[in-house]
Amino acid sequence: MMTTSHNPILLIISTSLFIFSLLFTHSHAATFDIRNNCPFTVWAAAVPGGGRRLDRGQTWTINVAAGTRGARIWARTNCNFDGSGRGRCQTGDCNGLLNCQAYGQPPNTLAEYALNQFNNLDFFDISLVDGFNVPMEFSPTSGGCRGIRCTADINGQCPNVLRAPGGCNNPCTVFKTDQYCCNSGNCQPTDYSRFFKQRCPDAYSYPKDDATSTFTCPGGANYRVVFCP
Repeated sequence: MMTTSHNPILLIISTSLFIFSLLFTHSHAATFDIRNNCPFTVWAAAVPGGGRRLDRGQTWTINVAAGTRGARIWARTNCNFDGSGRGRCQTGDCNGLLNCQAYGQPPNTLAEYALNQFNNLDFFDISLVDGFNVPMEFSPTSGGCRGIRCTADINGQCPNVLRAPGGCNNPCTVFKTDQYCCNSGNCQPTDYSRFFKQRCPDAYSYPKDDATSTFTCPGGANYRVVFCP
């Protein structure tokens, strides 16, 4: 049997394909610039990506591989971490770690995305399905695509039953029923979901809010996430 280690032509072809694969992956990786414009410190979190303290005006840049899906970026507030990166946040905490390996705890405003999916499109959204803690902008910085924002004073206007320290819970977090959590996949808008939708029309207000809340951009675009835009 002929192997690449003994056949120069096959070795060249194999090496070329490997290099092309690396170049293709690199050229289609997306850059996310995460900026804190809030008048207070936030601890930015990203899966994939980890976590970073951001004082007012600071930016953190992450590079995300092509094909990534199920990804999230969010802000954590009122955090305290020790020198080993362990501690706790009032909102958005991810198992007590500065460098997040898992999603955060509600309430937290979410930037969600999946890269290079159907027809090589990126899909992105702002979701309030885990509630709200800070205003957010999520915008492509290339590709000619529109950005989305959720900048209402949801914390200040939050219904009493949904209020939480540092944020406003989504009703699923509070009531844990199928009506609000859509575990059966058959749920409809509710008065509570309309509270979020009226204030942030571009954002997910409940799990089946796809039609008005999912946005696309050609694969290969780069993005900006701004807390308190």
